[in-house]
Amino acid sequence: MSRKVKVISLWVVALIVVLLLAFHNDNSKGVEVKPKRKSYKAVETLSITNSFTDGKEYEGINKKFNAFVQKWELTGADVAIAKDGKLIYAHGFGYANKEENITTEPYNLFRIASVSKLITATAIMKLVEDGKLGLNQKVFGEKGILNDTIFLHYKDKRVEDITVKNLLNHSGGWTPRWGDHMFIPETIAKELNKPLPVNLQDIIKFALSKKLHFQPGSRSSYSNLGYAILQLVIEKVSGKRYENYVQETIFHPMNIFDAHLAFNWDSLRYPYEVRYYEVKEAEKIESYDGTRSSVNKCRGGNDIRTLGAAGGWVISPVSLLRFTMAIDGKNDFPDIISKQSVAQMVHVEKNFQPCGWRWVMSSGKLWRSGSFPGTSALAVVRSDGYSYVFITNKSPWKGARFPYIVDRFFDRIQGDIKKLPQTDMFVKSTVKLSNIKSAS
Repeated sequence: MSRKVKVISLWVVALIVVLLLAFHNDNSKGVEVKPKRKSYKAVETLSITNSFTDGKEYEGINKKFNAFVQKWELTGADVAIAKDGKLIYAHGFGYANKEENITTEPYNLFRIASVSKLITATAIMKLVEDGKLGLNQKVFGEKGILNDTIFLHYKDKRVEDITVKNLLNHSGGWTPRWGDHMFIPETIAKELNKPLPVNLQDIIKFALSKKLHFQPGSRSSYSNLGYAILQLVIEKVSGKRYENYVQETIFHPMNIFDAHLAFNWDSLRYPYEVRYYEVKEAEKIESYDGTRSSVNKCRGGNDIRTLGAAGGWVISPVSLLRFTMAIDGKNDFPDIISKQSVAQMVHVEKNFQPCGWRWVMSSGKLWRSGSFPGTSALAVVRSDGYSYVFITNKSPWKGARFPYIVDRFFDRIQGDIKKLPQTDMFVKSTVKLSNIKSAS
């Protein structure tokens, strides 16, 4: 082989290496692997479009929702409303993907942030019903569920008192006094002397290396960490990956096939999943995996996938509405859990939060919100037979307070909602997915 040919060959090899590294950095994103583009089953929850509610009888309420979305400068939003188990309204407003001029539709998937906790609590109750788990079972210690060696080096012996129920009602012993464990990856990586990204086991190991903030079971303090730990509890007890267990046990029996755990990077969104946006003043941060600098929190800054059971689900608003109606204990829509489990989830003890739900009000109203950069979600079940879901793909400047504003808006337009036609769109649905353009 001539010297010239050798030099050319070396250049070719170098070029291939550079291209491979570039591909890895752009697509693998550290621990994330791009999912295969699976075709969704043509189920009714994914085939409902805006055309169902574009008639004259919907003009008034459509205008009010559209004005609300514009007032708060939301990029896109989806609304789904049910009455007595029937889906009577589903409509999208704004853009699922602004850059590609793709408008929002009821079949679009959204991150739902802490509304995910409602899904996780339901999965726990399902395991309890099946006799595989007890709410009073201890989580840590040699006799605990998570008795793996990695979790046995805890600093505070009170950790051994933490039960499954303590994690469900936020009484595990942690507060956000020094920051939310699920959103301080740099601190955890430095403490554990390891490079980014950190995984869920790392986060729990870090938390266990510190003293608890209060005695487990004595009071509630909202904790993402507690629900993240429940993900490992579900996996240990069921013998399945958390996502698979929830899909197979809860969602698929309900004919819901569009619920998944989110990926962090914009390029890894699922088919029909919206793009996420923040207010223009939002500051960028270092990527969760340390491979990039200056990214949006909603596009690789926050590790939504590791947040998982505490806030990592993506789902369409119609499917989310169906799910909430399946855990409300009412007889107008088939429940996925027993009435005893429903009662356990909505029971409120003094100084404690409910299990899964954010608020259970004296009026009988069940309320679950979720917020982080790029997402604001609200799911409500009312005592008068109405249930509704509102999700947006842009986090407004009000942040975690925005779902309360949404709820008050729904209260103001109750007269319009009560005038909606009572046609059940679950039955009416006929559109095929092959005719629907993906927002990805």
